[in-house]
Amino acid sequence: MAKGQQKGKDKKDKSSQKGKKKPTQLWTLYEVQGDKLIRKNPFSPKSPGDFMAKHKGRLVCGKTGYTEYSQEK
Repeated sequence: MAKGQQKGKDKKDKSSQKGKKKPTQLWTLYEVQGDKLIRKNPFSPKSPGDFMAKHKGRLVCGKTGYTEYSQEK
């Protein structure tokens, strides 16, 4: 076996398994009502000006890692 090669593993196989990322659809985070721009997602309390991402059962700030869990019944 040549130096630097691993047995049974190939770098090409690992990269081909990942799917392509979808582009961020920023227009879904805003709504226009008359002359006002309405932001749909809440702001982070620890980092003003940054949105919190909506996931299943929680809201997360990507910058600070602050998480709020929702109370689902």
